[in-house]
Amino acid sequence: MRYALVIPDGAADTPCAELAGKTPLEAAHLPALQALAREGRLYYAQTVPAGCQPGSDVACLSVLGYDPAKYYTGRAPLEAAAMNLEITDGQAVFRANTVTIVNGIMKDYSAGHISTEEASEVITYLDRNLGVPGVAFYPGVQYRHACVVDGAAGKISETTPPHDILEQATAPHLPKGGISDTLCRVMERSIEVLAENETNRQRIAQGKLPVTQIWLWGGGTPPQLESYQELFGISGGLISAVNLLNGIAMLAGLEVLSVENITGYYDTNYAGKGRAALEFLARSDFVAVHVEAPDEAGHNGEVHEKIRALENIDQHIIAPLLAEAHRSGDLRILVTPDHPTPIALRTHTAEPVPACLWGPGIAASGGGVFSEQCARESGSKIPGCDLIRELTA
Repeated sequence: MRYALVIPDGAADTPCAELAGKTPLEAAHLPALQALAREGRLYYAQTVPAGCQPGSDVACLSVLGYDPAKYYTGRAPLEAAAMNLEITDGQAVFRANTVTIVNGIMKDYSAGHISTEEASEVITYLDRNLGVPGVAFYPGVQYRHACVVDGAAGKISETTPPHDILEQATAPHLPKGGISDTLCRVMERSIEVLAENETNRQRIAQGKLPVTQIWLWGGGTPPQLESYQELFGISGGLISAVNLLNGIAMLAGLEVLSVENITGYYDTNYAGKGRAALEFLARSDFVAVHVEAPDEAGHNGEVHEKIRALENIDQHIIAPLLAEAHRSGDLRILVTPDHPTPIALRTHTAEPVPACLWGPGIAASGGGVFSEQCARESGSKIPGCDLIRELTA
């Protein structure tokens, strides 16, 4: 048996006034996904355990089969694994977002979805000119970067994701406890340094949002994950444009698959991800395909972009996998968001999500629809970390 997992990040939502009370999943044209729901088994999956924050780090660990209550040590260490950063004893790593803050208000958590090339220059410039001993910056992808702090292990501060405080004053959400004095000093110093950065000046001249400073959050030390071979007896790979997912994959012993022109945004290469998944399944047991675009649309409050992203996932990823499953007869498919990112809230929530398992040996729930309401009313309730076990049982 072969196995495919599709993660439309942040796809779950609440009824939207713009959609006459429907959710994006209910409003979108998703023939392949709805075929899975009609013929497969629906679940109502609690991907964010009680007491955990509803971040993609917690939720994606859960969806990929790891109980966050046991394995979670922070978001940044997962991303650092994908960046091949070595975090030594005594060090901790934090996520460093390039953000735009105006008059103390968080205007954009991504500095206008800055390109990877521009952001790399900005982060490199900041690292060279910061002047704070024991603190180093490492460029990542688009607005997602890493900051390693000496002597921070065991002193992790309470921090806030910048996408949780859009259009809010930032002062109440600065780091607290632990090494917060150092983190706040770094963030404050970054304002001065980046005001002199040439890439920032060019972005302002072009009418783009500048990187006004760095926002530090999600700190921790590296976790230890058992491999997929140890846990589930399978090998596999993962496709994502996001270092968070790629870091989990590397720690889980999964192959990180390269696909041209995947961006983690609306313009990602959906068809390329679908083709790469099929090519990989020709030589392996398991593939996971993660798409960030629905989550970004949720954060941006753009309901029609969320629908468009869902329809692209259905057409270019789920439909080809379903066709291969019909052709081969040996492929099971699991589709689940990691968490909701409601358009109305523009941030993550901890509510359970709809999930669907389809394929050989899977008994149908009976005429289901892949939607939040249908899953809530008729889906089997399940911890998110058990979904992979259901897939591979």
